[in-house]
Amino acid sequence: MSANLKEREMMEQATIANPGASAEAVRHHYDVSNDFYRLWLDPTMSYSAAIWEEGDSFEAAQVRKLDFHIRQARAGGARRVLDIGCGWGPMLRRLVEAHQVEQAVGLTLSHNQAAWIRSFNQPRIEVRVESWSDHRPTEAYEAIISMGAFEHFARPNMTDEDRVEGYRHFFRHCHEWLKPGGWLSLETIVYEKARREDISQFFVTEIYPESDLPTLADIAKASERLFELVRLQNDRDEAERTWREWLAKLRANRQAAINLVGEEIVQRYEKYLKLSIIGFHVANMGQLRLAMRRIDQPRA
Repeated sequence: MSANLKEREMMEQATIANPGASAEAVRHHYDVSNDFYRLWLDPTMSYSAAIWEEGDSFEAAQVRKLDFHIRQARAGGARRVLDIGCGWGPMLRRLVEAHQVEQAVGLTLSHNQAAWIRSFNQPRIEVRVESWSDHRPTEAYEAIISMGAFEHFARPNMTDEDRVEGYRHFFRHCHEWLKPGGWLSLETIVYEKARREDISQFFVTEIYPESDLPTLADIAKASERLFELVRLQNDRDEAERTWREWLAKLRANRQAAINLVGEEIVQRYEKYLKLSIIGFHVANMGQLRLAMRRIDQPRA
């Protein structure tokens, strides 16, 4: 084998092992400013779709979403729970403060988010600035939750085969980390009517560089024989409503946002929120929530 061919194969294997957005690309979006996000997220600092019931405030709807995933992952009262893509830590806090979890571990690539979480001074919360692909726990977890991170686990222009294999690498890790009978609660935006080539380049250059959405078929294929898909729901309407709430709050605090990050960034986020609302409204995108149970003796 030539040196060039061997080097190319090694690079391809590394891409599959860590197929998603780089740390720098993730920080492009999430490390804009904690105070900026605080202006338009709800008080829990949740950055994924809420779940409403009649009479809910925005904050109550976000807490309802957190509790939904905790129930779905059977995480209440667990000794150790992992939150992959933990954001500003709303799930970590809810796990230890309301659901009697002994230790909640969060993974993020954002230094700003990690600093925010550490400011809680909560000894039962551990946050790590590391990729899921680099995570090596010393003990198994009873449950894993991941909300709004899966969208960063593949890059644009990957082949279908490489994308699915990259996702499967993620599910293999989760399977390895979970105790027998453990559950994974996953939330992700997916392509529905839209094809990859239909999505505006604005998203992949200005908002989420090096990131791409999965399809339901991608998830099903990548997780087969590792996880049993027990429950699936598409909360596209909830996502549209959440993004509308964010846009309204950003507009209400527009001058304060400009003072923090400048006119250009505020305009970029307004455009991102408006395009997302349209995408959910016309079903170009969906918002999936999946309950997945570990298959304890998977076939090869």
